[in-house]
Amino acid sequence: MRLDVYLNACCLVRRRSEAKRACDNGIVTVEGQKAKPSRVLHVGQRVCIAFSDHLLEFEVIAMPRGNVSRKQAPNFYRIVRDEARAPEFF
Repeated sequence: MRLDVYLNACCLVRRRSEAKRACDNGIVTVEGQKAKPSRVLHVGQRVCIAFSDHLLEFEVIAMPRGNVSRKQAPNFYRIVRDEARAPEFF
């Protein structure tokens, strides 16, 4: 499954276009490497998203078939690290 589709299906971002933009801006990494939105994810890979206010790292444990509800979304990933960050001002 594509990275941007996975992030959207598992309710980690609101829209697929936001996931694509995040990947294009370099804030999403897979196994420590910057990832393109079209990158294919596999079970067991670690994904890190550097949001402006926190850092989220998770491991893919299953692939959803289509969109899932917010209640079911945590069944598809395991959070490894969720740290608050000081907001960056430009």
